[in-house]
This record gives sequence, C-alpha cells and structure tokens, in this order.
Amino acid sequence: MKHLIDAKELSPEYVERLIASAEDIISAPGSYSDRCRGRILATLFYEPSTRTRLSFESAMLGLGGQTLGFSSADSSSASKGESVADTIRMVSCYADICAMRHPKEGSALVASMHSGIPVINAGDGGHQHPTQTLTDLMTIHSVKKKLDGLSVGLCGDLRFGRTVHSLIHALSKHKNNSFILVSPDELKIPDYLREEMIKGGVRFTETEDLKQSIKEMDVIYMTRVQKERFFNEEDYVRLKDSYILNRQKLSQAKKDLAVMHPLPRVNEISTEVDDDPRSVYFDQARYGRFVRMALILDLLS
Repeated sequence: MKHLIDAKELSPEYVERLIASAEDIISAPGSYSDRCRGRILATLFYEPSTRTRLSFESAMLGLGGQTLGFSSADSSSASKGESVADTIRMVSCYADICAMRHPKEGSALVASMHSGIPVINAGDGGHQHPTQTLTDLMTIHSVKKKLDGLSVGLCGDLRFGRTVHSLIHALSKHKNNSFILVSPDELKIPDYLREEMIKGGVRFTETEDLKQSIKEMDVIYMTRVQKERFFNEEDYVRLKDSYILNRQKLSQAKKDLAVMHPLPRVNEISTEVDDDPRSVYFDQARYGRFVRMALILDLLS
C-alpha cells in the first residue's frame, strides 16, 4: 500500500509525473469528474486548517468522490483519549483514503503503520507537510518552467516551519539548487536539518539580512512566525515581526522573482505586494487543489 508521509519520498520523477497529471486535470477537468465515484476521503484534522482541509475536500469532490471527517481534535474521540492508531483502524472501515493533520511529529507515520487505507500526511507538528510541498513545487514549475538551477530564499520561521523543512528536502533532490536561509537566530533551521544538508552537499547560506540577500533570489518563500509553536508568548511577540516583505524591499529583487507563502499570513507580506505580478501565493492555493487531485488518484490506483 502506498502512503505519502515524508517529503523525502518525493523523487524528481514522481514530482514531475504528479505535476503533469495535475496540469492535465486543469486543462480537461471534465475527464476526471467521475474518477473517484463511490470512493470516500476521510479528513482527520486534529489542528485547525483552511486551505489544506478544504483543498483536499474540494479535490475529492472534483473527482466525483465524497468526504467525511472532523476539523478539530475536540470533535473526535481523541478528546476521550483515543489513540491515533485506534482512530485510523476505525476510519479504515469507513473510507478509502485518509488525509491527516496532527500537532505531534511522527503521528502520520504511526497512522500509516496501523491503517488499512492510504494515509496522506497533511502536516505533523513542526516536522513535515509534503502535500504543501507538492503545491509549492507545482507553483515554482509553473512560474520558472523548471525545478533546478534556482536560488531559493526561505524567510521567517525556519525552525518550526514544516513547509520549509519539506521544501528543502524536495528541492535538494533537483540539480544545482541553492538556499538562502533568512531568519533570526532563534528561528534558524533545526540542527538535524542543517546536518543533513551539509552531509548531502546542499549549498546554503544563513543570514539575518533580508534586504541584501533578496537581490540574489529567484524564489522567496515567506513564512509566518507560528504562535502555536511557542511556549513563551513573550518570545513570540518579540520575534513575530522580524521580517516584513514590502514594496521597498521588493524593489531590490530580480524582475522575475517568484514571491511565495504557504499561507495564512499575518503581516509578514504587506498587502501592497499583493498586486505585484511577482506575487504568486494565491496561485499556490489554486494549484493545491489540482496537485492533491493527482495525488489522490495515484494513491488509489
């Protein structure tokens, strides 16, 4: 049985195949409207979500299937103490495929080990978010027409940002990519990830200076400082406005820079940037639906 738990599973060949499938769905949606008729997607969201949960549900509905699930732990038997392993065993009786978001790292892997249906990791704590990565890769491919030879800036919360961790893993497998990691010292990438990058020969630099480093980037991936990952609210308040991308900073960037954000944003991208043709973060949300359609079809095949 196939699952998608970790962005490390996303080989360049697999990514290219899913992107091609998603592009075909965009061009001929009617050809796919009955592909999952009679199939059910379970969305098990122990954490709040807008884009990821709704895009999964929209994807399944667009394929002619149905959805069921819950949108918070409080509305599930987790509030009574039921384990992830027991929950997925029960859900396997009612659905054909599952997308799960959970605040604890490794929860999706645990679910896959006890599941009778394919499990998709829709985000596990500060660890991984592989379907957001597929969305990001499709967005980059649509703008740059390639996934290699890029200078990719990652800015903001790189310590807890699971979308950042997943994107680094995925883009590192494509040739000649380099990373510019922009963050305050407290929010740098985790040590384990830095060690993996060094061991794998991945080219990267770390800096606290967005104004200067943005000049070198082909892609900039902004992230919010995540309040829910902090134990100390004073630390959150001190760091939450560390980097704000505005029109003035963007004026220093390349004319074909792609400005990305997994959303939701707080104020790390000024609304004055929304109308800049280089801003593609709302396109990311649209691509998310189609690439998840392609993934569902692949895992159910």
